[in-house]
Parts: sequence; C-alpha cells; structure tokens
Amino acid sequence: MTLTEKKIARLNDILSESGSVIIACSGGTDSVFLLHQAAGIKGLRLMAVTIRTPYMPSEEISGAEDFCKKRGIRHRVIELPIADEIKNNPEERCYLCKKRILKSIIDLAINEGYSSVFDGSNADDAKEYRPGMKALKESGVRSPLLEADLTKKEIRRTSKAAGLDTWDKPANACLLTRFPHHTMITNDELKKAEEAEAFLGVLGFRGARVRVHGDLARIEFRSEQFRKALISNNRMKIAEKLKSIGYRYVSVDIEGYITGKMNNKSR
Repeated sequence: MTLTEKKIARLNDILSESGSVIIACSGGTDSVFLLHQAAGIKGLRLMAVTIRTPYMPSEEISGAEDFCKKRGIRHRVIELPIADEIKNNPEERCYLCKKRILKSIIDLAINEGYSSVFDGSNADDAKEYRPGMKALKESGVRSPLLEADLTKKEIRRTSKAAGLDTWDKPANACLLTRFPHHTMITNDELKKAEEAEAFLGVLGFRGARVRVHGDLARIEFRSEQFRKALISNNRMKIAEKLKSIGYRYVSVDIEGYITGKMNNKSR
C-alpha cells in the first residue's frame, strides 16, 4: 500500500465513523473529492450543502449542483446576502464570512439530525495564511482531508484516477478577494469581476484573476499564459471586452497570479 493509499484509507475511516454528515461543497476540487469518497461509504447518511452568496462564483455553485445530481447525493443550497460586517471588505472578512456560513450549515445539521459537519480543507491549507481555518476550529467543523494529511497534489491525482472532472480545476477563491481591503462591495461590482474572469476563461485563460481598483482592472495571468495573453489579437479582445463591462483601464500585472495577493497580511 502506497502512502497516498494509506491516507485514503484513513479518510474512509473518518467518514465511516461519522455515521451521518453534512459536507460543505463549494464545487471545487477538494470538496467534490471529499463528497465522492463519502458517497462510496456504505451506511453513511450524507448531505451536501452549498452556500450561494453574491460573492461566490456562480460556476462553482452550478458545478456542485451538477455533481450532486449526477451522483444522486442529497443537496441543499443556502442563499445568503452580503453581511453588513463584510460590505467594506475588512481584513478579517474570511473569518467573519466563514463563521456566518458555518453557523448556517451547523444549524441545518442540527435541524436535520446530522451528527457532523465536514469541509474540504486539505493538508496544504494548514501551511498557508487562511483566516477561515480559525473559524473552522471555533465552530467544531472537521476537515477530514487535512486530518488524513492529504495534499492538493494527492487529491488531484486521486481525483483524476477516479474520473472526476474537477481533478485539474484551478482554485477559485470568493470574489471578495478581487478587491482591496476596505473597499465598499456592491453586487454590480462583483458581477463585473465575475463576467471579466468568465470571459478570460472562454479565451483559454483558466484561473487568471481580475483584481479591481476602481475603474482599473488588473489582470494576473498564470506564468504559462503570458505569451498567449500578449498576442495582439487576444490582447485587444480582452481590452475591448473588459471596457464594455465597465472598466476604463485594463492592465496586466507582470508578477502574474499569486495566491492571496490582495491580502495585506499575506505579503
């Protein structure tokens, strides 16, 4: 048995021992893999819950819905507006948001008679600046992938072997991360950022970020995307589209995509 196989066995033990569980599913690689494993555990009472807010990418939510429908997994979507405490995009937004989301899921678990709530955090998340991890600990929500010491690389590799479409899906943080801290957030601005990134995805720039500074859109391409992005035809298509969305200026960040770049405490 390989090291990864031992970790998967540990994950399955955690899932089996839970008896009944709600899994928070964002539609990303980690939570979909966790759901996939949980769905294969005999006798496990399982429900997936996805939170829909104006700052959650709609592509992620539809992905979670589609996966659960295909697999016959009971699924609930909880709608939440932008909370007053995060409308100004404070530095502690991830913690405040996660606390609110987890409370909604825990309340549902209590009402529906589920004994546990799990999320898809993995072993790599514990090594990065993740304010939401504090909220998980305070809420008593467990992270089985982390507990089994499964890394992102292992999850992607195992997801690919299992035939999951999400195995190579780029990480997609909430849309609040596209704006500087202490910026008033509106639904319209969130939709503009999402539309801009969706257009980049259609052109083949999966995982590129559009960071918003007022009427300026600063694009962070991944390193392997720069050459293609700067081809004249692509460059002009991007500029034309983003200006039609409502941005006056469109720039390219020469550092490229860096996780958490807009987070003051991460640099």
